[in-house]
Amino acid sequence: MRVCLDVQSAVSQRAGVGRYTRQLAEHLGATAGSHELELFYFDFKRQGRPFSVPNAIFHANHWIPGRLAQAAWKRFDMPAFDRLAGPSDLYHFPNFILPPLRRGRTVVTIHDVSFMRYPQFAEEANLRYLTAKIRDTVARADAVITDSQFSADEIVALLHAPPEKVFPIHLGIDPSFTPQSVDRVAAMRQTFDLQRPYLLAVGTLEPRKNIPFLIGVFEQMNDFDGDLVLAGRLGWKHDSLVERIAASPQASRIHHLDNITDDLLPPLYGGAACLLQASFYEGFGFPPLEAMACGTPVLSSRGGSLPEVIGTAAPLLDTDAPAVWCEAIGALLREDDDAHRVARQQHAAQYRWDVTAARTWKVYDEVMA
Repeated sequence: MRVCLDVQSAVSQRAGVGRYTRQLAEHLGATAGSHELELFYFDFKRQGRPFSVPNAIFHANHWIPGRLAQAAWKRFDMPAFDRLAGPSDLYHFPNFILPPLRRGRTVVTIHDVSFMRYPQFAEEANLRYLTAKIRDTVARADAVITDSQFSADEIVALLHAPPEKVFPIHLGIDPSFTPQSVDRVAAMRQTFDLQRPYLLAVGTLEPRKNIPFLIGVFEQMNDFDGDLVLAGRLGWKHDSLVERIAASPQASRIHHLDNITDDLLPPLYGGAACLLQASFYEGFGFPPLEAMACGTPVLSSRGGSLPEVIGTAAPLLDTDAPAVWCEAIGALLREDDDAHRVARQQHAAQYRWDVTAARTWKVYDEVMA
């Protein structure tokens, strides 16, 4: 079987879908066996391979800029993807939408349908595009992969996908997320000038993440002699959040860290007193699991798939009462011990990219059967 995986999202973005695509490519390559794996991407500027994957064939299109191809697919439904990538038995598109194709079996990953549940949290242009294309994608695809059973149920309910062609496959956690040494945490603190205890939130700063609620919680924590760290790039509609931080009576204790490199994220988790996840909706949710893998306590909302992914490894709360969160954070900080830490790490250890890849190969086999 020859499989073509579209890895353009791994070239253009590091987090989110880009991270999923890159990790999936690397682990599909490592477990390809007798199968052929082709990784297709656009490289108009001839910058070379974006990353290395064992047992994979990289296929770069040097003649069309990626953005131009995306625009043509959005507006004109052409050119056919297989004209650019060449023939394969199966094509996998990991970024929500199936482009035009003339031949071959197809798999698409729809990570969640947050844009349907919470359209007010979606960027307008992206909302229009997804709304226009998503039902056609589900109808045309031979299989739909998604990140959780919660998202699978949403896809069936909202997009009327046949349940038998929707496959929930949990994502993995990178092995770099482990308990951190004192020296690594100290070096990270020096880099970011974080000398006090801190509560941590990780993710793009956008409305769906509910960051203003966390700021309100932090402002009410009179017994916590530390800071709040918001780690993630500024997303769309961030102006009001920037204004909210500036207007906070605790503004001097709120730190925004942008573009955290991969090597600094584990010690950032490892040094945190607690990881806070207050999202309205998540299709999966990496930060709680990454924090747990580093041994850090987690407090989370019930948004989307978070109860499924977190299970009983961390407290889950509604986001309608900041005082309740204050009490829960205080309890976590007082009562955390080695037994809780080990339980968190064991829970996070279930989420492995090699398992994700193995289950994805099974979907390919089923589609080709």
